[in-house]
Amino acid sequence: MRADTVINGLYRACADAPAKFGMTASLILCFLRHLSEEEAFACLEEALPLRDKIVGIGLASSEVGHPPEKFAKVFARARALGFRLVAHAGEEAPPAYIWSALDVLKVERIDHGVQAMNDAALMQRLAKEGIPLTVCPLSNLKLRVFPTLADHNLKRMLDAGIVGTINSDDPAYFGGYVNENFTQTFAALGMNSGHAYRLARNSFEASFIDASAKQKHVDRLDACFEQFASAAA
Repeated sequence: MRADTVINGLYRACADAPAKFGMTASLILCFLRHLSEEEAFACLEEALPLRDKIVGIGLASSEVGHPPEKFAKVFARARALGFRLVAHAGEEAPPAYIWSALDVLKVERIDHGVQAMNDAALMQRLAKEGIPLTVCPLSNLKLRVFPTLADHNLKRMLDAGIVGTINSDDPAYFGGYVNENFTQTFAALGMNSGHAYRLARNSFEASFIDASAKQKHVDRLDACFEQFASAAA
């Protein structure tokens, strides 16, 4: 299927989503890391005529054995073109993959990133620089990154000052949308409303929406939690 068919179709769905479902979405073009960098370049060039419909460039698929530096040149090209950059790193592969994603690919957000908790220096850097991690607990469980949700490190991540968020990955594969990821993770880790607020706010801050849209969402979030606190008092 041609790239323009896929991108235009998804873009129309994004345009319809606010009125139909009360949600917004943007498109990130992800390279598949088990393929070659040459194929990633071809993917990027095919999508460039529709660049106004794509907010960022990402890196996904099988992580182990396909380090970020394999795609250094194509990410440099995407960065020069002005795309926001993100990459899957440190889910099943070691913390070194996160370092490479940050220092070689120059990404501003890490997808997954749970292995960062095994590297104290990396944890400090993530916290200091406010680099967000898009954590997907049910996906981690399905892929056996953690034996149980009770073993997940998301709570420790937040306690360390890292900008963690909760996401669904692919619900059809991993057994839950965002709400299920929240409820099951909170139950397993004994998390509270303070964690819920931080995770929600982190998600808006980590998103690729513009500053005014972020502020509107944060204002609504603050109002919601103020109402919750008043009702609980």
